[in-house]
Amino acid sequence: MSAITTADFKKGMFVEFKNETHQIVDFQHVNPGKGSAFVRTKLKSLKSGRVQEFTYKAGDAVIEIPVETHEMQYLYKEGDGFVFMDNQSYEQYTLAAAMIGDFASYMKPNDTYQVLVHNEDAVGIRFPKKVRLLVSEADDGARGNTATSATKTVKLETGLVVSVPLFIRQGDLIAVDPQTGSYLERS
Repeated sequence: MSAITTADFKKGMFVEFKNETHQIVDFQHVNPGKGSAFVRTKLKSLKSGRVQEFTYKAGDAVIEIPVETHEMQYLYKEGDGFVFMDNQSYEQYTLAAAMIGDFASYMKPNDTYQVLVHNEDAVGIRFPKKVRLLVSEADDGARGNTATSATKTVKLETGLVVSVPLFIRQGDLIAVDPQTGSYLERS
């Protein structure tokens, strides 16, 4: 752990806030015409997943928390946790459902994810920008309607329901944006 100032802030960095590890989700340096400069931040708690705003004075010292990124394979869901295995050491780590959030409906066993580790504890996960999933249930699109922007809903292998273009069929592999839940492309 090292002390940094607000000038060193970067999105995604981990800092100590109220004796807990928080991730900087967003920050903004503000220099008003009157008064001293300050930094407005949005901090996400790694324990609860809650995001809160906090304002630091410019130049305040903050403790940076060293967090390592490990490639891990998702194994299974157990109770209220998701079990991952480190691809190098074969150690298993459990992430709470609160840390995974809505992304749980995009996860399939044996996929590899970047898990954040601090002091031998899994403290978070980096979600991919797009996820490739197999279409398990889809109605046939009407012939001739494929040139329009008409859509239909399909069920994916994880049970997720997504709106897609009419030309998507059962058995197709598609890419979905986990941030918005929207169809991106057919793979």
